[in-house]
Amino acid sequence: MTVTVGGPDFIALQVRDVEAAATFCEKHLGLRRAPASPPGAVVFATEPIPFAVREPLPGVDLDGVAQPGLGVALWFRTTDAQKLHDQLTAAGVPIVSPPTDSPFGRTFTFTGPGGYAMTVHGG
Repeated sequence: MTVTVGGPDFIALQVRDVEAAATFCEKHLGLRRAPASPPGAVVFATEPIPFAVREPLPGVDLDGVAQPGLGVALWFRTTDAQKLHDQLTAAGVPIVSPPTDSPFGRTFTFTGPGGYAMTVHGG
């Protein structure tokens, strides 16, 4: 019998400053902390897949990488991508690519916690 994988079940970004990254996610993305998080991490109440920011795992040197997560596309769904873009821009959050229309709705990419590129779509 072959064992199969059902798909992503949990996503976590390894960051230098967990509390600063969690605050960014709360303040700028409107994410809410889950009732419980493991030590060294903040888990958010996101659906259908839990999302977290956490301390780097042993052996991970974030100072040794040019851009964390390079090669991974991390997408978040929103009700109004243009409005979120405008709010992030007003708050001084770096925008990597401006809003464009796509098959997934309005999309844009910004620099999130820890320097990760994060794409938003919707609305």
